[in-house]
Amino acid sequence: MSSRPAAGGGRWVEVDPARVARWVEGFAERHGPPTTTTIEAYGLLLAAPDGATAELHTPPGAPAAADVPGFVAAAAAPRRLGLLLARKGAVAVGVAAGEELVVSKVDTRYVQGRTAAGGWSQQRFARRRDNQAKAALADAVELAGRLLLPAAATLSALVCGGDRRAVDIVLSERRLAPLAALRAERLLDVPEPRHAVLVGAVAAARAVHILIRDPEPVGG
Repeated sequence: MSSRPAAGGGRWVEVDPARVARWVEGFAERHGPPTTTTIEAYGLLLAAPDGATAELHTPPGAPAAADVPGFVAAAAAPRRLGLLLARKGAVAVGVAAGEELVVSKVDTRYVQGRTAAGGWSQQRFARRRDNQAKAALADAVELAGRLLLPAAATLSALVCGGDRRAVDIVLSERRLAPLAALRAERLLDVPEPRHAVLVGAVAAARAVHILIRDPEPVGG
């Protein structure tokens, strides 16, 4: 389980779907049994007697639920997810069935780094780098079209990761519209895509994100 500060206060934790029920039990032990469970667009809001709250965000591809048992069952249920990771000159695509990566392909194309040279030399290097980046994105489009597009009808969601702009450019291709329609809001923070990164992305795509806000201290 990982944790990070949340903008506006509180903290985010990422919990494996199989451990969500135990996490909710721990929340109740620390703060008291939730007095209300409210259905929200993102999932469920739990409010504890001491003022603490926990927002349980439905993971990509899982159906909405009206209570905690239903949420846990939906989050843990096997489903097919598409994965598209893009950063610099590397792209990785895959299909996960439950926790298993069943289709995968990684492609890497050299994209020149920035140069400190000036004048015409700098402009020439910049043009070369831009052309290399465009070629890499074209490769990403072809890869997504070849591996993900035929599976689109079977996918519950498409989870993307890496550089948002690169992903946006790939999915702006008209023929990938069926994949763009499946895109989840979640963007995975991943390094340059490799096969091991793609394997790890399966768990990250399925994880339940929970926003915790602790009660206000008494007496300021």
